[in-house]
Amino acid sequence: QLRLMESGGGLVQAGGSLSLSCVASGYVDEFDMNWYRQAPGKERELVATIGNVGNTYYLDSVKGRFTMTRDDARNTVHLRMNALKPEDTAVYYCNLIRTSSEAYWGQGTEVTVWS
Repeated sequence: QLRLMESGGGLVQAGGSLSLSCVASGYVDEFDMNWYRQAPGKERELVATIGNVGNTYYLDSVKGRFTMTRDDARNTVHLRMNALKPEDTAVYYCNLIRTSSEAYWGQGTEVTVWS
């Protein structure tokens, strides 16, 4: 059973920055890794993906502000968030999908951006 643990959330003023990390309990170098977020009263949405070769995808609203990286030697992915906006306020979740029926989620880390 793979476990994912996020860290790095917090309270930040609009325009500020935060860095999130997600550490996996096992090897993840073969897999795409994802960051999702869920704001209060809204559905969970995909924020960023990094492929096993380092290719990335970003939600349009975070392009140019968020950067996802991976460190496979440490089974870790990061999400650097700059120029944060109040609408970025959400619980951020790390995710790995091994197969169509096998997905893993972290417990989430809360990000609150105030203006």
